[in-house]
Amino acid sequence: MKMFNKTLLATAVTLLSAQTMAAGFQLNSQSATGIGRAFAGDAVIADNASVLARNPSAMAMFDEKSLSVGLTYADVSVEVSDASWNRGPSTESYSHQDNAAEAKVIPNAFYIQPINDTFAVGLGVFSNYGTGTDTTDLAGSNKAPGDLIGKTEVTTVNFNVSVSARINEHWSVGAGLDIIHGEGILTRQGQIAFLPNVKTVDVEADGIALGGIVGVTYEINDNNRFGLSYRFSPDMKVEGTLQKLNPATFGMADYDELTVPMADIAQFAGFHQLTDKFALSYTAQWTQWSNFSSVDLHKGSNTEILKEYGWKDSWFLSVGGTYTLNQDWTLRAGYAFDQGVVDDIQSISIPDSDRQWLSVGATYNLTNKSTIDVGFAHVMGEETQVTEQSLNGINGTLSAITNTGANYFSIQYSQSF
Repeated sequence: MKMFNKTLLATAVTLLSAQTMAAGFQLNSQSATGIGRAFAGDAVIADNASVLARNPSAMAMFDEKSLSVGLTYADVSVEVSDASWNRGPSTESYSHQDNAAEAKVIPNAFYIQPINDTFAVGLGVFSNYGTGTDTTDLAGSNKAPGDLIGKTEVTTVNFNVSVSARINEHWSVGAGLDIIHGEGILTRQGQIAFLPNVKTVDVEADGIALGGIVGVTYEINDNNRFGLSYRFSPDMKVEGTLQKLNPATFGMADYDELTVPMADIAQFAGFHQLTDKFALSYTAQWTQWSNFSSVDLHKGSNTEILKEYGWKDSWFLSVGGTYTLNQDWTLRAGYAFDQGVVDDIQSISIPDSDRQWLSVGATYNLTNKSTIDVGFAHVMGEETQVTEQSLNGINGTLSAITNTGANYFSIQYSQSF
């Protein structure tokens, strides 16, 4: 994990990072089927092996080996306008930056192997968090606040191994181990005090952390079921190049370790096959963003705050429908409300607001054991006035209006055998 920065935590996907378009820096892109229904019911539908990412107990519903591999193209927009740097006696006004984020391709892969009528095991490679912005061009030829704009990029990948056990015809349980690898880069450069253009933050670090997930599935009958899961997320500790400007000496100070607290995730999902053709699904997902209070640097026994956040917990609520058109085609759609996490402390490098998802998708049955799934989601953020303060107020404040949005395009191949 080459990891991260003043504003982040880990997670995006295997080899690539993307500005997240979920609350905080949470990433929702684990499957094309999920994107096509705004992830409504994804912890219990179990229509392919990607259910492993959200609820390991749902593996008990598979009676054949199942493989799913997919790619998601995330076309993310982060617009920054009306920006200004207030540094006491003077103010610098900046131009408009059309997009402070880049489009990325995000892969995923899942495999489920039933062992017998009771047990199943599964492997998954995916991501739950990630972010990437670059506001370096915001200042243009003007003086830039040395610690408030720059490049932030984080890439993480979650390697998961899980097991499920069927208790009876109604109840199943499951648990999994997450091995989280992340890498990232953070750079900040500009004016500090009387120094016109100095590097203030230089981070390029990596590390590995362990987390886990537990889940339970309750099947009323073949047409109605519920799923519940809880993901335990660790504090990510990374090492590498960790430097920050020392305001006493105006030289770069080296640090041993960077710590970023990651958020636990709990979700409840339901699925109901209402007719032969139509099914209703829904999800309520809670993320413990209040755990993300600050990103800290460590040197020996000393700890120093690199960036404060003080976020609040958030909810992701979605509802979706699945319609079986004929023996070849299945159609789906969904809507989600994604609650923002920012409380009193704001950051331009992680712009956040409430978001709304509009999703559509389809499945084409290649054979009776293989499918191609596609999904599209249009994510709409809100125009938000952001004022970010330099740590300890030593370098003034940066104010701007941010507007975020995204389009997700996803494709997935699934096969049972």
